[in-house]
Amino acid sequence: MKVSVDRARCYGSAECAHRAPAVFAFEDGYGVVRPGRAESGGDPEVREAAEKCPSQAILLAGGTE
Repeated sequence: MKVSVDRARCYGSAECAHRAPAVFAFEDGYGVVRPGRAESGGDPEVREAAEKCPSQAILLAGGTE
């Protein structure tokens, strides 16, 4: 499952980087997916970050793996 951050929605709470620091970083005031980590959408920490994102900017797409 792929994970991405919709930069147009993100307002920089850094909640994603706090909840799943191995997958997300905080750069230039926005959450971003770390290079090479786009396939981490199945990780429970990533799913929790997506659920708890106050701006609902974390997108999960693809299979349920």
